[in-house]
Amino acid sequence: MASPRKYRSMKEIMRVAKRVEVAEEADGSGGGDEDDDPMVCEQCGSGDRADEILLCDKCDRGYHMLCLRPIMTRVPIGPWCCPACSGDDNCLIKSFKGFTQKKLADFFKIQKDVEFTRKCSSIQDVKRRRRRAGTLVFQKKRRRLLPYIPSEDPERRLEQMRSLAMALTSNKMEFSNELSYRPGMAPRSANRSTFEIGGMQVLSKEDTETLEYCRAMCRRGEFPPLTVIFDLLEGYTVEADGPIKDMTIVAEYAGDMDFIKNREKDDCDSMMTLLLAADPSKSLVVCADKLGNISRFISGINNHTMEGRRKQNIKCVRYSVGDECVVLLVATRDISKGERLYYDYNGYEHEYPTHNFV
Repeated sequence: MASPRKYRSMKEIMRVAKRVEVAEEADGSGGGDEDDDPMVCEQCGSGDRADEILLCDKCDRGYHMLCLRPIMTRVPIGPWCCPACSGDDNCLIKSFKGFTQKKLADFFKIQKDVEFTRKCSSIQDVKRRRRRAGTLVFQKKRRRLLPYIPSEDPERRLEQMRSLAMALTSNKMEFSNELSYRPGMAPRSANRSTFEIGGMQVLSKEDTETLEYCRAMCRRGEFPPLTVIFDLLEGYTVEADGPIKDMTIVAEYAGDMDFIKNREKDDCDSMMTLLLAADPSKSLVVCADKLGNISRFISGINNHTMEGRRKQNIKCVRYSVGDECVVLLVATRDISKGERLYYDYNGYEHEYPTHNFV
């Protein structure tokens, strides 16, 4: 009787098997998949600049980043859906009427003991503060910051707030006019201006009083004379709804504070540098993706062109206030009603891609 045949195990076969290199077919001549056509943009029909075409994760259609409205300046991290699949038709703000006065008061957390629609009683006080500052300061380098003057018409203030509320809710954000410290992010104890490389500019006593005055006006529902509008190229952007003087505090950048190291792979397009520490692990950013105010929608200039730089009418300045870092957006010249607000996103670091900005 023949002895049973012995088979080697697959593990042993793979151990002694020789590797074979398979030569690639030359330029598609090997009868490859005929469906492997070059990707083209659904908007412009061109396949040029293939590295700038985004593929929708639902329909697999492609779009140039500059063909989208509003344009995209960064490749998103994670899944991305085209406007058709996401249901986002990028339409204009059609109506603010859904935000009643009471809803606005709740949305912006306005103090209940303040009559919301009363005429701004601080107008004359603001003007007196400005005249006093003008008589005491003569040198440009010692110019003081000025408080903004809210619109006197209560209806205009309501319309301004409705526009901001609509823009925030469209971006699935909640309103906050200050830095927020959430669990799992950087604690408040990490926000120390003494960690800044080379030190940070300390806000003077007079300017600190002006900042506190602006914060108090916001708590009363008296916001800067600004309106959020929608532009097909820029998306949501901010327009002056009244004259704004040079050196006026326009806004304080608000949002969640976090360590930069935690946001290295974050595709949020509204991160602001708060602290650049000697120890990089202690550097901080403000992330206006879930919480924020009107500063979230102020546009950046194209700082690669002279025309773009001429648009700038706001500057971003980091100050030390009570040993904590704050970021203020300040007017660099007189701004007229109807003028859009712009500042340089790369005021401190040249990392944000602005070459595609309009």
